[in-house]
Amino acid sequence: MKRHKRNVKSIAAKIVLRIIMILFTIIFLFPLIWNLISSFKTNTEYLTNPYALPSALQLDNYIAAMEKANMASYFGNSVYVVILATILLLLFAVPISYVLARYKFRGSKLIITIYMGCIFLQATYIMIPLFLQLKEINALNNLSALSLVYAVMQFPFTIFTLHGFISALPSEYEEAARIDGASNFKILTRIVVPLCKPGISTVTMLAAMGFWNEYPLALVLLTDEAQKTLPIGLANLYEVQKYATDWGALFAGLIIVLIPTMIIYLFGQKYLLQGIGEGGLKG
Repeated sequence: MKRHKRNVKSIAAKIVLRIIMILFTIIFLFPLIWNLISSFKTNTEYLTNPYALPSALQLDNYIAAMEKANMASYFGNSVYVVILATILLLLFAVPISYVLARYKFRGSKLIITIYMGCIFLQATYIMIPLFLQLKEINALNNLSALSLVYAVMQFPFTIFTLHGFISALPSEYEEAARIDGASNFKILTRIVVPLCKPGISTVTMLAAMGFWNEYPLALVLLTDEAQKTLPIGLANLYEVQKYATDWGALFAGLIIVLIPTMIIYLFGQKYLLQGIGEGGLKG
């Protein structure tokens, strides 16, 4: 009898939990779905009934978004910045994390502590001195320089995360490879990097999504219209459509910004969840 009651309570608890999860899913998905539906509406349809389905798919909204606010150029700039910043981040952060995790030298703990402290340092706090420094070296309105800034700002979190992954790896594989005559570079690329694939995938996805959506630094460091990135282009689109009352094009612009982030997450969610899970277990 008691076991039956426990089973009933367990089933009831699972049902309640699933109902709550479904409600939260609806709450989070509704704005996205509503935005997508609105991007295919005419102004008349949107102003008449914002929640009704469109009578036809107005693809002209996406064309207007790309042409009126130069979203196509901004999109290309953002793709370039994200790819270059991610490459620079991994190129520097992975070796640094390996050295700090495997080699103990004077000041190594201090370096790790500094990186941990810099996690809480936001770009907006150092925006003015950063702007002045880049101005001194003529690096304003330079997408490559912006990519380097993005990568450096992401160093603390990435190094802190990868340091934890590498520290938890068994060192026997590296010792065996070193006995066989493998260099430090081969040990890093052939052994450490494959073993840290979940962690590297996690920080890569989080960094890429952060780079894609970054707005304050791009707004300050890019004043040339031809060099601006997509978040700034979206703000410009909002200003244009606010007075033109072309709401369909505005919603289309929002979808254009969301698509790459969604693609990154859909293809990398397996590695993201695996990396977070393993990171939690190793921590």
